[in-house]
Amino acid sequence: MVLFWLKESFKSVGRAKSSFILTLISLTLAVLLIEASIIALQLSGLFQKSLKSNININVFIKDPFDAKDIDKFEADLRSSKYVSSVSYVSKDEAAKSFIKETGEDFRDILDYNPLPASFVVRLNTDVVTKDSLDVAINSLSKFNWVDEVVFKNSFVYQLLSYLDTGKKYLFIVTGVLILIAVYLVYSTIKLITAGRMRELETMKLVGAKLSAIKLPIIFNGIVAGFIASLLALAAYYVVFMQVRQYYTLEHYILSNLYFYIITLLGIGPILSSLVTIYSLRKLTLKI
Repeated sequence: MVLFWLKESFKSVGRAKSSFILTLISLTLAVLLIEASIIALQLSGLFQKSLKSNININVFIKDPFDAKDIDKFEADLRSSKYVSSVSYVSKDEAAKSFIKETGEDFRDILDYNPLPASFVVRLNTDVVTKDSLDVAINSLSKFNWVDEVVFKNSFVYQLLSYLDTGKKYLFIVTGVLILIAVYLVYSTIKLITAGRMRELETMKLVGAKLSAIKLPIIFNGIVAGFIASLLALAAYYVVFMQVRQYYTLEHYILSNLYFYIITLLGIGPILSSLVTIYSLRKLTLKI
């Protein structure tokens, strides 16, 4: 029976080549749109996480302090749930950095180093939001050896705020694109089914079962979906070859390669079968 359905589905391709090509084009566009939406959402999250991981806070130490207390100060910082990593910047290192950045050597005027020692604190990415960041800064400021906590990444912080808003719109755009893709496939299959209505009515008259009528059409859709997935996979391969020069992007894609291949190969057949089944829901044996 399965062989019969498969033969009928391939025969229908031969009898209606233009319709099959139209279905194939619609499905390929649908797969491309859906996969592009998935990739856009993932890359947005990756970019956001990368930005968060590079946000630093400078925790300045009160003068004077004993050098032997540095380990204790660092242990205090590491005990905070907000802190991911800590690096110490001595007064001498701060002076070298200042001279390198400004090109001015204050030591020609002053006989002492006015720059404070500090810790550069990198926060956990999970807490880098507006409210939790303020809480984290206040928490670090409460240590009695802390003179001041300075957050210098205001631009990155503002960019994260824009990304949070943009991600919400991206979810909406993704939903709209998926709906457009589904409607595109649904309209095409409905059009093809309507064009074959006389053939389907003839099958009813000769006593064909409903499954014998529907399943070849569903198999036809699955075949078209699988071919559409292969075409979409080829298109994304071409795009990937163009972006290989960007190491970070290439590394991310390669690390998720199997996921992308599986989703690309799965979207077409699943989408086409579901949409085909839905479009045939009103097809009965009534003449």
